[in-house]
Amino acid sequence: MTIDNDDLMNSIIASLGRIDTIPLDEIPNIDLYMDQLTTFMDERLKKTTRHPETDKILTKTMINNYAKNDLLPPPVRKKYSKDHLILLIFIYYLKSILSINDIQTLIEPLKNRFHVSDDELNLSKIYETAFDLQKEELEPVIEDLKKKYKRAGETFTNLDITEDEKKRMQLFSFITLLSYDVYVKKLLIEKILDNVTKDEDEAKAKKDKSKEKKK
Repeated sequence: MTIDNDDLMNSIIASLGRIDTIPLDEIPNIDLYMDQLTTFMDERLKKTTRHPETDKILTKTMINNYAKNDLLPPPVRKKYSKDHLILLIFIYYLKSILSINDIQTLIEPLKNRFHVSDDELNLSKIYETAFDLQKEELEPVIEDLKKKYKRAGETFTNLDITEDEKKRMQLFSFITLLSYDVYVKKLLIEKILDNVTKDEDEAKAKKDKSKEKKK
């Protein structure tokens, strides 16, 4: 098998530009039943999966489990609102890198804004801000990929091995660089969330202690 790393890299960069994120104005403003919700999410996010033909975006079981784990407020008369969809989109992206507990910690402030419509800070505003940040990040991500790819291409160049073996090992170097980047960022996110949880626990303990003193 002949490996063409350049073609692979170009394909990866092209695919990043086709990531089908959902703009706020394309999220339905009407309440949806479960089947309508899963159909919408499936149609809009299918391209983000590894195997679009078979991978599931969201199932009824997943959504029910999110509600049981307090990630998602329950539906109203079996219908899900625009705010439900916003939370589910965040959960969909976060679940690939974070545990359920970490997602709970991260989106708790968002749940506090659930169905808040008149305030300046509502879920639509939060989603729109995150969407804009994501668009801003695309070009820096592509530039960083190119930098890592170039660096990986400088490895294993002086070894007496076949060209195919060299390309395979350079691909290994590239994946190692990407993996380390993901590992460090994941570790950073977890430490930040651990600190948030610690602060919240300490604040709750102080509040409980204050209540006890008043009794």
